Amino acid sequence: MNGKMIKAPMGWNSWDCYGATVTEEIVRQNARFMAEHLKQYGWEYVVVDIQWYEPGAASHEYRPFTELCMDEYSRLIPAPNRFPSSAGGKGFAPLAEYVHSLGLKFGIHIMRGIPRQAVHQNTPILGTNKTAREVAKTASICCWNSDMYGVDPHKEGARAYYDSIFQLYASWGVDFIKCDDIAREMPHEEEELIMLSDALKSCGREMILSISPGPAPLDKAELFKQVCNMWRITDDFWDKWELLYDMFQRAEKWCTHTGADHFPDADMLPIGPLRQDYGKENWTKFTKDEQITMMTLWSIFRSPLMIGGEMTGFDEFTMSLLTNQEILKMHRNARHSHQVFRRTIGNTEYIVWMAVSAAGGNYIAVFNAGEEDGKLELNLAECEIDREIKVKELWSGEEGYAEGILPVSLKKHSAKAFYFA
Repeated sequence: MNGKMIKAPMGWNSWDCYGATVTEEIVRQNARFMAEHLKQYGWEYVVVDIQWYEPGAASHEYRPFTELCMDEYSRLIPAPNRFPSSAGGKGFAPLAEYVHSLGLKFGIHIMRGIPRQAVHQNTPILGTNKTAREVAKTASICCWNSDMYGVDPHKEGARAYYDSIFQLYASWGVDFIKCDDIAREMPHEEEELIMLSDALKSCGREMILSISPGPAPLDKAELFKQVCNMWRITDDFWDKWELLYDMFQRAEKWCTHTGADHFPDADMLPIGPLRQDYGKENWTKFTKDEQITMMTLWSIFRSPLMIGGEMTGFDEFTMSLLTNQEILKMHRNARHSHQVFRRTIGNTEYIVWMAVSAAGGNYIAVFNAGEEDGKLELNLAECEIDREIKVKELWSGEEGYAEGILPVSLKKHSAKAFYFA
C-alpha cells in the first residue's frame, strides 16, 4: 500500500484448483512453474487461499467450528501438517523466503475478524491487556464460514489485534493480503475495514490489500480507493458462460474507478485444471473462445489477473492465453477504458470496448456475446477514429490498415482485440 502500482497485480491463487486443501508442496510446485514459465511476462504473486490454518481441510467445503491452529496471542498460524516448514513457530517465513528466492512475491488469504476459537478461550492479544473476548463483535459473523467473529472498532484493544496480525505477516515476509468477508459488507463493517487498512499501512512492510467477496457496492467506490488496492465486483467467478456474460455489465459500471493503486477486481481466471480436490480430471468448462473473451475483457478493463488453475497441468492453449505479450501490454497500458456500445444486430449481440494506450494509440475490443457466429461492420467513427490508420489484431498478430469501417468476423462467445497505432 505504500507505493504506487500502475499495473494491476498478476499472479496465481490456490482457491480455484484446491479450495481449502492446498499444501506447501503444491504452492512450491506452482511457484517454480511461474518462475520458469510466466515470470518473464509479468506474473509474480503466489497466493495461498483460505484456511491454511485448518489441519483437516479436505475440499472446497468448510468443516464448521473445527479446531484451528492458533498462537498464544489469538493469531491463526499455518497448519504444520500441511505446511511443514512452518513448524516451530516459523509461520510462513520459510515458504515466503522460498517464493522470494524465485524472484516472486508471496501472499495469503485471511478472514475479517478474530478467531471464534480465541474468543471462546478468551486468549490474550499482543500489545494490550485486553483479550479476544473483549474486542470481539460476536453479532458480526460470516454467513458461509464459521471461523471468525468480527472485531468491534470501538473497543479498546481492537486496533492492537489488527496491528499484531499484520506485524506477524510482515515478519513472515508477506507481500499480498486477500481479506475475505468484507468487500460486500458495507456499510455494516466499514469501520472495521478502515481499521484493518490502517493497521496494514502501519505494519512496516509494503503489502497489497485485496478485499472479497463481491459484489462490492458501487456507492463505496471512493472508500475502496482509499483503503485497498483491489476489490471484488462479483461473487466467486467460475467457468460458466452466464457469469462471464454478466461481467460485461459489471465492468461497464466499474470501469471509471480503475486507476493507479486501485483496481476493481473481476476475480480469478478459472482456466486449466480446476477443483483438483474433486478429481485430477477436472478442467475448465469454458470453451477456448470464451477464455479468449475473458482474457480480453479482463485486460482492457484492467482487472487484476489471478490465475485459478493448477499451473503445472497447463496445455499449450492455456499458456498462449497467459503469454500473449500484446494482450498483456494492453492490460498494462490501457487507460480510460469504457464500453462504446452494446447492441443486437440480426440475431447476434455485439459489445465494443475502447481504451487509450499509455504508450500512444488506442485499443478496441470487439465481443460476440450472442449465440450465433456473426460479422460486425464496425464504424470507426463511433470510436472517434476518422482517418486511415494502421491496425493490429492482438490474438492473431494480423496487421493491416483500416479507414471508416472495420469488418470483424466473430464466432459466438468470442472476441478480438485491436491496437490502432
